[in-house]
Amino acid sequence: MIPNDLDTVPVKEILDPPPEKPNLLAVLVDILETLLLSVVLFFLINAVSARIRIDGSSMEPNLHHGEFLIVSKINYRFGEPQRGDVVVFDFPRNITQEYIKRVIGLPGEKIRVEDGQVYVNGVALKEPYLKVEPRYEGEWVVPENSLFVLGDNRNNSSDSHNWGTVPMENIVGEALLIYWPPDSWGLVNGAKPVLAAD
Repeated sequence: MIPNDLDTVPVKEILDPPPEKPNLLAVLVDILETLLLSVVLFFLINAVSARIRIDGSSMEPNLHHGEFLIVSKINYRFGEPQRGDVVVFDFPRNITQEYIKRVIGLPGEKIRVEDGQVYVNGVALKEPYLKVEPRYEGEWVVPENSLFVLGDNRNNSSDSHNWGTVPMENIVGEALLIYWPPDSWGLVNGAKPVLAAD
């Protein structure tokens, strides 16, 4: 037998329960939790890192004007700066300005620049990241708790050869990563300098 429309029995229509009205208190609690989490994350991220923008050409050809970097503020809480690290620091003559340079001399070392070559304690420093050798000369002794820093663009950089060493307490952190613009993404410390005797 083939059922027809007359033989069908109407089924009670099942309705979804009416939607609950949003609880205003629950919405406010969700918003406050999100805001609180955002504030905690903001302060946590800023406690361990900084973001800086390269201003100028003193670190070319490795870092360029307008690039943005992530700086680790915690690396030197667990260790000391090493030769070749790219560091951000408060400029000793005006601590409201931040500079970025490469560590060349460590505490107690004697730095000499002569005939386009940097020497550390009388040993030539091989620097594969440089394109142009320095056209200045001089000798410096790095005091305790200080660093001797130079820009990679040696002849166009305001650095330790002009104004002296950087006290350790002025170090903000180690530059780690270029994050903007996207075509420049990468680690900051590629090649490291090597003493010729090593």
